[in-house]
Parts: sequence; structure tokens; C-alpha cells
Amino acid sequence: MGEVAVGVDAGGTATRAVAVTASGEVVGRGESGGGNPNSHPPAVAAANIGAAVAAAVGSHTAVSCVLGMAGASGLSDPVVAEEFRSALAAAGVHTQATVLSDAEVAFAAGTADPNGTVLIAGTGSIAMRITDRRHASTVGGWGWLLGDEGSAFWIGREAVRTTIQAVQRGDRLGPLASAVLDLAIGGPDNAFARLIRAVNADAPVRLARFAPLVSLHAGDPEAADIIERAARALASQAEQAWSGGPIVLVGTVAGPDTPIGARLRAILDGYDVRTAKDGVAGAGWLAARAAFGAGVPHPCGGVTVV
Repeated sequence: MGEVAVGVDAGGTATRAVAVTASGEVVGRGESGGGNPNSHPPAVAAANIGAAVAAAVGSHTAVSCVLGMAGASGLSDPVVAEEFRSALAAAGVHTQATVLSDAEVAFAAGTADPNGTVLIAGTGSIAMRITDRRHASTVGGWGWLLGDEGSAFWIGREAVRTTIQAVQRGDRLGPLASAVLDLAIGGPDNAFARLIRAVNADAPVRLARFAPLVSLHAGDPEAADIIERAARALASQAEQAWSGGPIVLVGTVAGPDTPIGARLRAILDGYDVRTAKDGVAGAGWLAARAAFGAGVPHPCGGVTVV
């Protein structure tokens, strides 16, 4: 069939790929499992990316590829890089793929501007200054042990911490604390010891599962305090990274329909704030620009300007 550019957004749990023509039309899509070589064996991650790309390319001819991924640093290992090159070649990509971070492709999904800031607030959090559509500097992104302020992990941890404090003090439990106990241990009986044991027995990242309870019980004063602190922490990251241009918000925590996302936008009211819904759209657009030139239309359908 025709020539296409391939954009890939590979995360820890899922990989998505699109095939884009010179006119900006998406003519193929593919999905597979996680493609992060830091959270999956490299051969598995590469195979998942290859499967998504093969489904997107179909019978077209791939002439360029942009691979946006969490864990992009893993490809600095020549052995890992060869796994990915081989998987992409088997999927029909015979050109050298441009490897970018998930933040860079997310920024491109949110704006056609070459310079600005992207703030990712999902399970973790990071802000990145973008210059000429590439990483210039970062703020945060230290992971759950050292940072990730305002992220789903951080929000969930704060929800559990406030619950433990209330139980230890013998306070009357509010809606948030009650919901945390129900989710963690099934109720308030012997809550102090059981909650601590249950949380410490689980993987740290699993604290993120408590984050939706904060939004669900936003009217609870304890939840409202966490929402405010999370929004201010995220806004601080974005403002520290910013030196001009739009701020693109990405991730479930920063969504415009969440209490934290709404409060974040209120704090950033003086900035040109945009929302990227689909990182793979940015990867596809960047790949199409590389293959077909700067006239490729921006995927405005995947962008909400707020």
C-alpha cells in the first residue's frame, strides 16, 4: 500500500502504535503489552512493541519510526537495543527508530509548539522543559522512594497515612478513612495493626490504588487537604521547569475532570495550559514530520486546550 510513519507509545503496562500518512491520517493502529525494558525482560518488551507496530503497519511501508517510551534509558545497553531493532525490523520498520521519552511524545501530542513544558502526573510525577521538541531539563521524576510528589502513589500514601493517624488518635473516622480501611482490610476492626501490616506486605506502588478514594471523597476535609497539597506540588514542578510556551498536562491525576486536575489548572491560571490525551498521537506526528516534512497537520483531535 502506501508509505507511513510509525509512532509508538510504550509504557509499563501497554504499548500503542499508529501508522500515519503524509496528510496526517491515521491508517493503522496496534496495541500490545508493556514495552518498558526496565519493568519487563527486554526480549518481552521488544516483542510487545513489535506486535503493536506490526498491527499498525499492516501492508503499508514504514519509512520512519518514533519510539516514545518510559524506560528509554534501557536502550543504551547494546544488547537491549539490538532486541528492539530486531523486533521492529520483523514488524516492518527497517529504518533507524528515533527513541524519545514518554514525556517528549506527550508534549508533542499536546501542542504543535516546539518549546514549553510537559507535566506528567500518573502513578509517578515529573516535569520536563522541552526545547525544539526535545528534552532540555527535568524537575522531579525521582521515583516513589525519593519523590513523585502529587502522583497517584503519593496521593494514595497520604490517604493511608492520614487514616493511620486518625485510627491511632482514636478519632471519629471520616468518609476517606473509612473507604481506605474498607479497601485495605475490609473494615475498621483492629484497624491500626492490620492496616500497617497489609500495606507493608504489598508492593509500594500498590499505594496508588488508594488515590481514587481521595477524589471520590473530595468533600472530606482530609481528602481536600491532600488534593490541595498534591495540586500545589505538581504546579510547583511545572513552574520550576517552565521558561516559556505552553504547559501540557498528562496523566490520570492531572485530568481536567478530576479534583486535583481542576485545582492544578486553577493554580496555573496565568499559563497557557493544555491537556494531552494520547501520547501515541504525538509520536505519530513527530514520525510523520520526520518522514514527510513540517507540513503534516497536528493531531488536534487528540488535544484539548483548556
